[in-house]
Amino acid sequence: MALIIYGMGPSPFVRKARVVLTEKGMDYTLENVNIFPAPDWFTEISPLKRIPVLRDTDRPEPNTIADSSSICAYAEQQTPTPAFYPADGFDRGRACWFEEYGDTEVAAAVGMGVFRPIALAALMGKEQDTAAAEKTMNERMPVIFDYLTKELGANDYLVGNTFSIADVSIATHFVNLQHAGYKPDPARWPTFAAFIERVLSRPSFKALIDEEAPSFAKTRAA
Repeated sequence: MALIIYGMGPSPFVRKARVVLTEKGMDYTLENVNIFPAPDWFTEISPLKRIPVLRDTDRPEPNTIADSSSICAYAEQQTPTPAFYPADGFDRGRACWFEEYGDTEVAAAVGMGVFRPIALAALMGKEQDTAAAEKTMNERMPVIFDYLTKELGANDYLVGNTFSIADVSIATHFVNLQHAGYKPDPARWPTFAAFIERVLSRPSFKALIDEEAPSFAKTRAA
């Protein structure tokens, strides 16, 4: 199986797919695609103009899958072990819920509220909007931290106390939060902060964080 991931490394959704493929031992090649604006050929395989897109070159065309969740579902079917979607129906539903929560609520809060006004602004040579980021960290993120702390409880992982798509889908956004110079306060959210540290310390995540680090060395909030 010859797999290609089209996208950009710092995208939390590209990172999510790459982590799952790596954890499953599935080799792939990353081809960087700048979607600002998206080239015509990319729009043809990703009508929403979003990354990532996977291409399985061992299959006849059409051989592409758009969207990180769809890619992860395909990876699960192709390489069932280690499993990232629980076998138990209820746990599987909960894992899919956390995947959705990460892809929507956490993505919007971190991406638009913190990463874009701080890290992305610095990369583009624009003035950082620290006030906007602080507002998000003080008003929106605590709701997310509180909810996920409650759901985590005394467990190491969100569903069935086993590392799954739920944990990947949440933690990937906290890499971008760190690129902007923020993280959950361990004094206020000790179990959740430990959870994020635990997940991001996995080799699959750490390799990508190290890969991205040079680009974000000077983007953290002043």
